[in-house]
This record gives sequence, C-alpha cells and structure tokens, in this order.
Amino acid sequence: MIKMQLSQKQTGTIRAHAASRKLCVRVRAADARTKGLTDPAVKLVNGAVTEGPDLSVEVNGLKLPNPFVIGSGPPGTNYQVMKKAFDEGWGGVICKTLSLDSSKVVNVTPRYAKLLDSKGEVFGWENFELISDRPFETMLAELKRLKEEYPDRVLIASIMEEYSREAWQEIIGRCEEVGVDAFEINFSCPHGLPERKMGMAMGQDCDVLGEVCGWINAAASVPVWAKMTPNITDITQPALVAAQQGCEGIAAINTIRSVMGINLSTLRPEPCVEGYSTPGGYSYRAVKPIALEKVMSISRLLQQQGFRDAGVSLSGIGGVETGGDAAEFILLGCDTVQVCTGVMVHGYPMVQHLCGGLQAFMSQHGFACIPEFRGAALPYFTTHGDLVVRQKAALAQRKAGKVGLASDTAWTGDGFVAEAESMVSNRG
Repeated sequence: MIKMQLSQKQTGTIRAHAASRKLCVRVRAADARTKGLTDPAVKLVNGAVTEGPDLSVEVNGLKLPNPFVIGSGPPGTNYQVMKKAFDEGWGGVICKTLSLDSSKVVNVTPRYAKLLDSKGEVFGWENFELISDRPFETMLAELKRLKEEYPDRVLIASIMEEYSREAWQEIIGRCEEVGVDAFEINFSCPHGLPERKMGMAMGQDCDVLGEVCGWINAAASVPVWAKMTPNITDITQPALVAAQQGCEGIAAINTIRSVMGINLSTLRPEPCVEGYSTPGGYSYRAVKPIALEKVMSISRLLQQQGFRDAGVSLSGIGGVETGGDAAEFILLGCDTVQVCTGVMVHGYPMVQHLCGGLQAFMSQHGFACIPEFRGAALPYFTTHGDLVVRQKAALAQRKAGKVGLASDTAWTGDGFVAEAESMVSNRG
C-alpha cells in the first residue's frame, strides 16, 4: 500500500484539511494499467470525491463531478470503453470524432509509435489514426444507450464534416436527438482526409472556420466547443473567430504534426505500414509545454476580449498525466482538462489518481474548490520588454534601500554615529 507523504512545508492549511482528507489519500493497490502513476488514488462515487477539496465544476451550464474529461480518440471509440470511463469516475466523456459517412474512413495498422525516455518510459506518442470508422447509426445508438444509463453524466459528441452546411446541420440535429450534452467541433485533426478539407485543413482557414461555426451555432441548442489545432502560426486567431461566431467554449490543443523517427536498421520511417509511413499527430508528456503556451495565449485573449466574462469556457489538452499537470492548465484559466493518450498508457482508473493529485495540490495551498485558483497564474505573463523594465526598477529599488557605506571615503564627521549604526546587523 502506497501512502501519501506530506512535506514539512505543508503547515496550518494542510492540517486544516487533514481530517477531511482521510478517505481522499487512501490509495488503491496499483494495478498494471496505472503502474508508474505517483499521485494517490481517491474513491470516486459517480465521479465525485467523497471528502476533501471539492473538484466539481460547472461549464456552460453542464455540471461535472470533476474536471477530468476523456479526450476524443480511442478511449471514446465505442459503448464499452465509454461506459468504462463513466464507471471509473471520469467527469465527462468525449466520443471519438463522428462523421455522417464512415465508409470513407479506413484505418491502418500499425498506426502508433512511441518515443521512450532514458528510463524506457513513454515520453511521446505519435498516431495517424483517423476519425471513427464505425457506422454513424451504430455510434448514435451507443450514445443514446449511454445517456439512458448515465443520465446525470456529461457526454459530448466530437463531430467533423466537410464544407457543407447541410452535412453539419444534419449531424448536429441527429446527435441532439440521442441526448448528447454538448458538441466538440474537430477543427484540428492533423492527418488524414485533407483532400476533403476536414479537421486541421478547416481549422487553419479562419474564413472557412468562421462560416462553419455560424452554421453549427445556428443549428445547435446545446453548448459547442471548437477544438483548435496547434499547427498554425497564431492559435488565437481561429479561437477568436470561433468565440465571435457564438461557440460557448474553446478546446486546445490537438496533436502536433510530426514524424516520430527513422528506423536506422531498416532505413524506414516509424510507424511503418508495408514499408511506408505518413506524418501523424504527436501527443503525451513531450507536448505539455507547447500546450500550456497555446492555452495561455487563448486564455489571455478570451479574457482581454471579454469572452470569459461572457461565459466562454476553455478546455485544456496536452500531456496531462498527473494532478499537478492538470493544476497547471487550470491555473492558466482552464475549466476542464482532457486526457487521451494518458488513458492509452495507464488505463481508465488513472482518473482516481488525477483527482487525488489535484486534491493534494489544492490542500497544499488551502484551496477548497477549483474556482479559487482558476486563472491565478495568468496575470504573471507579460512581454519581454516589460520584464526588462520590471528588472531595472527592482534593481534601482534594491540599490536605493542599500544600507552602509560604499567605501571609507564616505565617512563624514557630522554623520559619523548614524553611519556606523547603518552597518550594524543586530540592532536591538
């Protein structure tokens, strides 16, 4: 049994929470799927913690028991895996991206490649997996079944279509009929279907993105999140357009276009299919610093343009593996935090570790609920020019407050006693 160790730095605030955290720091026996996770696992009941700091969040009118959401991809590919996510306690589930005609979607195998660190642990993950290859009607039936079995849990449909008003409005209408709670619009998939102008190809064109967002928001009666691609010069531009066109939320980031590497024995790229490969999307730990910068930029934009006050939400994605990772995204203004590759590495029970780690962070700082620290780090980002000004001012202030004499030539007769006193360290 692993026990959570509290540091000596965790003083009165920690002690104030100690009694309420008895259950929250109880760690389940680790299984193979969650091996390597360092956060304590806590008990979740319908996704909610039973004691300790409150992890519940309300986003665009949707109430989640915790901020952790299954990101669109393999972990949300069918009824069985989405049911598993709800049973393990995930705050919300986003299904694998749907389109009306799945017959055009043909996946290949292998389609993943790992980058390992010096300890042999997964550091980066590449994939060129396409959107759902399952019939649209089948997925609709499974989404309907999930909502019937878990009516109080948040189920979000990730959707992607071609440049067609009719197609977008049809998929919106049919998904709403089965009771999904919100939509995430995939403007961001970096591989596959570029000839159909879908995913990233649409998300990189602000004019097209804006028009499509207009079609979607005219048809949708539930919240709409626009998922941004990082494969663009300035991610704030499409984010601004999406917010201006009525999207209730922004999600960022999707994977980063990449080539995992070349096998030096075979001289072929990885992942390799019949000796050939294609660029894919990069995710997991390695992308977190990039994701944090993109999220920070979007969060500042939404705040400066008044969209945060108007209720536009932000969902952070990219390399989340611990509760501390999640805290960083929330400190930058995120309402929810999505995990996809992490589930593929550790399994669905990792949500209990994520919740435990986030509670430990909150207890350390005395936060009783997530809104108390959401966006707290955002004011401390500025320009390089401003950093120069701030440092000069701080140096000048320190020099002005310096005590003592610079050299023996500074002594004076009239001020001798005061000058001597200025260099005494143990004044009574």
